[in-house]
Amino acid sequence: MITGPTFEEMLHPHKIAPHIREKALEARVNDPLDPVNLFNITWHDENDEIYHIVLPPELTGVDAPIVVIYGKNFPSGSHKVGAAYSVLLEKELFGEVDPALHTLVWPSTGNYGIGGAWVGGRMGCKSLVVLPEGMSRERFERIENYGAQVIKTKGSESNVKEIYDETHRLRASGADIRILNQFEVMGNYRFHYHVTGNTIVELADVLAKKGIGSGKISAYISAMGSAGTIAAGDRLKQVWPDHKIVGLEPTQCPTLYNNGYGSHDIQGIGDKHVTWIHNVWNMDAIMCIDDMECKKGLQIFAEADSRAVLVKRYGMDAALVEQMGSLFGISGICNILGAIKTAKYYHFGKDDVIVTVATDALDRYYSVMADMAESYGKLDEAATVGRVEGIFHGMRTDWISRGTPEARERWHNLKYYTWVEQQGKTVEELDAQRDPEWWVAHQRMVQEIDSRLVALREGK
Repeated sequence: MITGPTFEEMLHPHKIAPHIREKALEARVNDPLDPVNLFNITWHDENDEIYHIVLPPELTGVDAPIVVIYGKNFPSGSHKVGAAYSVLLEKELFGEVDPALHTLVWPSTGNYGIGGAWVGGRMGCKSLVVLPEGMSRERFERIENYGAQVIKTKGSESNVKEIYDETHRLRASGADIRILNQFEVMGNYRFHYHVTGNTIVELADVLAKKGIGSGKISAYISAMGSAGTIAAGDRLKQVWPDHKIVGLEPTQCPTLYNNGYGSHDIQGIGDKHVTWIHNVWNMDAIMCIDDMECKKGLQIFAEADSRAVLVKRYGMDAALVEQMGSLFGISGICNILGAIKTAKYYHFGKDDVIVTVATDALDRYYSVMADMAESYGKLDEAATVGRVEGIFHGMRTDWISRGTPEARERWHNLKYYTWVEQQGKTVEELDAQRDPEWWVAHQRMVQEIDSRLVALREGK
C-alpha cells in the first residue's frame, strides 16, 4: 500500500521525516508524478510559510483586510487533491479499498476529479473520473495526463444528478467498483476541518505579527461544490464563537437561498442539492454571486494590459498584481466577491480579517478566457476601470439570507430529497446530523486515522 502524510503532517509539514520532506520538495519541481509528492499536500511552502496573499484595498474597495489562501501550489494544482487523498487513505486504512482489486470512481465537476486522478495514480489505483461534458477543456486534458479514464455525462456545472446516475450504473456493473463520492464521504470534511481550518487559525497570528488584524479571523467565505472547503469554518467557530461562516452560491442556481435551480458557469460550485457533508447548522449566511461577474472579474487578471491598469491607475504593487495574474480561477473570484459582500453586509472594519480560498488557478481556464475575449473583447483601460468599479468596488449586498434557526432547518431539510429519496440514506441518519456531537465525532476521527497510518508505517 502506497501512502503519504498524516493529517498532522499535512497541517505541519515540518513534522514529516526530514529526508522524506527534502525528497518531496525536490520532486515537486523535477518529478511531479513521483508518489513522494503526496507529502507536498499542504498549505505550507518549502519555508513553512502559508500560501496566502492580502488583497489590496484598491481592488476590494473595503477597509476590512481580505486574505486569500491559494491552492495553486498543491500537487495537481488545486487543494482538492488533499480531500481526494484523505478520502482514499481512509478507505484503504479501514479495508474498504484494495488497490490490487478495485477501480476507483471519482464523481466530480472538476478539481476533485483531477485530484482523484493524480492521487489514485500515485497510490497505485486505477481510476475513472465522472465529469460533465461541459467543463473546461483543460480539466479533461489534465485528468487523462494523470492516467485516469474520463466518463462524460450530460450538462455542465449544475448537473450533479447526472453524475450520480452514472455512478449508480457503474456500481451495478461489477463488484470491483468503489465510489469515492466527495459529496458524501467525510474524509473530505475532515481534511478541511483539520488541515485547512487549523492552517487559517495559525494564519491569524502570522497576520497579526505583520500588523494585519488583531489575531482573530472575523469571517470565512467559501462557495459550496462538495461543501468540503467550507468545513474549515467549523474549526474557526470553535476558536472564535462569534466568527461568521458565509456560504456562496451562483445567482443562476440559488439552491439554499430560495430552493432555486438552473445552469451556471462558476466551475466547481453550486450543484442543485445540499451535500451530505455540509454542516448547514453552523452557517451564518448564504450569499449569491453572479457567474458572469466572476468571469469578467477573472479576465482582469488574465490579460496583461488590464493588469497594467491595476498598477498604473490604482497604484497596486506591480509584483503583487503579477502574482495575482496566475492565482485565481473562476470560483476564486467568486469567493473574493463574496468576501467583499460580507465586509459590506456586516460593516467590518480594518481589524476584521476575512479569509477566503482560491481553490485552483488560471491555468484551468485559458480556454474560458479566450472565449471571453472573443465575446466581449480584450480589456483596454476604460473597460478595466469599468469592471473594477462596477464588479469589485460596486459589489452589492443583495441576494443574502441570514442563517436564522428557521433558515438552517430549511437548509437541512433540503438534504432529504437527494440523500434519502435518491441515495439510500435513512431518515434516522439524516436526523442524526441535527446533533452537534455528530459532527464532533467525525472531527475526532482525525486522531484515529493518523494512529492507524503511523501503525501501518511501523508494521504493527
